[in-house]
Amino acid sequence: MLCLNLRFVRTTFLALSALALGVANLPAAHADTAREQQTKACKGDALRLCALAIPNEKKITACMERKKDKLSPACRVYFKDTPAHTGKSAKQAHKAKR
Repeated sequence: MLCLNLRFVRTTFLALSALALGVANLPAAHADTAREQQTKACKGDALRLCALAIPNEKKITACMERKKDKLSPACRVYFKDTPAHTGKSAKQAHKAKR
C-alpha cells in the first residue's frame, strides 16, 4: 500500500512539474513562432535582394528597409512601420532643393 502511494505521489509530482515548465515557456514559444513566420515570409526576399548582407541581421534589416518596395507582400507586412526608400540619397535630395 505504501508503495502505491509513493508511486502516485511521484507520478503526480512529475506531471505537475512538466505542466509548470510547459506553462512557463508559453510566451517564449509564441515569440519563436512569430520569428519563424517572419523568417519564412522574408527568407526568399533576403536571399534575392540582400544576399551580400548575410549573415549580419542588422545589415539585412537595413537593406530590406531600403528595398521595401521590392519585398513580397508577405514580407512587406513586417516592414509596414518603416518608410519606403525613395531611391534618392540625402545628397541628391539636397541638390534638388536648390
